[in-house]
Amino acid sequence: MTAPAKAAQLAAIEQSGWGRPFRFVQPHNLAFWVYLLGVGGGVLAVLRYFGPAVGFYGPALTGGVLLFGLYLVPWLLLLRHHNRFTSQPAGLLATAFAWGGIAAPFWIALPANDALLRIWSKVGGTSFAADWAAGLTAPVDEELAKALGLVLLIGLAPRLVRSAYDGFVIGAFTGLGFQVFEDVLYVYNGAAQTYGADQVGTAVQMFLVRGAAGVVSHALFSAIFCTGLMWVLGRVPGDRDVPRGVLAMLTAMVFHFAWDDMTGLSGGGALAVVLPFLIAAVELVVLFAVLRRAARQERAWTRDLLGPEVDAGVVDPALLDAVSGLRKQRRAYRRHLRARRRSRHLVEAARDLAHEIARADGNDTPEVEHARSELRRLRGTG
Repeated sequence: MTAPAKAAQLAAIEQSGWGRPFRFVQPHNLAFWVYLLGVGGGVLAVLRYFGPAVGFYGPALTGGVLLFGLYLVPWLLLLRHHNRFTSQPAGLLATAFAWGGIAAPFWIALPANDALLRIWSKVGGTSFAADWAAGLTAPVDEELAKALGLVLLIGLAPRLVRSAYDGFVIGAFTGLGFQVFEDVLYVYNGAAQTYGADQVGTAVQMFLVRGAAGVVSHALFSAIFCTGLMWVLGRVPGDRDVPRGVLAMLTAMVFHFAWDDMTGLSGGGALAVVLPFLIAAVELVVLFAVLRRAARQERAWTRDLLGPEVDAGVVDPALLDAVSGLRKQRRAYRRHLRARRRSRHLVEAARDLAHEIARADGNDTPEVEHARSELRRLRGTG
C-alpha cells in the first residue's frame, strides 16, 4: 500500500461522508424543528382534507393506498440500485420520502397552488387558466417545496449530503414521496367527483393512468432539480458548476410545465397523442445524461477508496473498473470473466468491502478483514 493511495482513500472518506450514521433527532438543530413543523403541518392538512369523508370514501382510499403501495416496490428496488456508490443511509432516504409525501404537497404545495391558480384565473381568464395555469404554478411551488427537503437534510446531515449524486438520489426519493401521496389524493378526488360510485374501479383506473405517467413524473423532476441545486451549492471540491446547476433546475421545471400543460401545448388536436411520448423520451435522455455527469465524483471516490486494496492485491484493476464504473465497464468485466453470476458476486463483494472501509474510517477492523477475506475467497486468491 502506497502512501499516496492511502491519503487519497482517507480524503475520499472525509469528502463523501460515506459510512457516517444518520441521526434524525437533533433538538439543538433548527433544521430538525423546521422539518417537524413541515411534516406536522402536512399531517394536520391530511387529516383536514381526508378526515370528514374518510368513512364514505374508504374503499377508494384503501384501494389507492394498497395499489400505490405496491407501486412503490419496483421504484424502491430501482433507486436502491442507483444508491450503490457512496450510498446514503436508509433513515436519511426515508426522511426525504416523508418530506416529499407529507410536507411538500400538503403543507406547501396545495395552499400555494390554490392561491396561484386563483391569480391566473383573474389575470388571464377562465380559458387561459384551464390551458396554462397548472403549468405556470406547479413547477414553481412544487419543485421548490420538494427541494426544501434537500436543504433541510443538508442541515441535518451536512457530512452525508455532499455531492450532486447525493442530490440526485435524495431528490428522487423526495419526488417519489410526493408522487405516491399525490396519486392517492387523485384517487380520492376521482371518487368524490363520481359521488362515491364504483370507488374500487376509480382507484384501479387512476392507478393505471397515474402509474404509467409516473415513470416521467415527480421522481424524475426532483432528481434533476436537486442535482442542479447541489451543483449550484458545490459542497465538495470541483463539484460546483452554477450554470450547469441552474440549467438543470430550469430543465426540471420546463419538463414539469410540459406535463401539466400538455393540452395547451398540443392544442387539443392529434398532436396530443404523440406529444406525451416525445416529451417522455426527451426527459429520459436528459435524466440519464444528468445521472452520468453527477456520478463522476462518486465513481472517483469509489476508486480512491479501493485504491489501497488494488495495491495490496485484494482488488484487481478490472474489478475496480467494474465496481466504480458504469454499465459498460460491468459488461466488460462479465465478458472478461465469462461468468455473469461470478462477476455480479465479485462486484457486490467489492462494494461490501468499500462500505466497511468507509465505516471504519480506513482502519483495519474485524468487519473490514472479514469483507476482505470474503472477496479473496470469491476471487480464489485467499
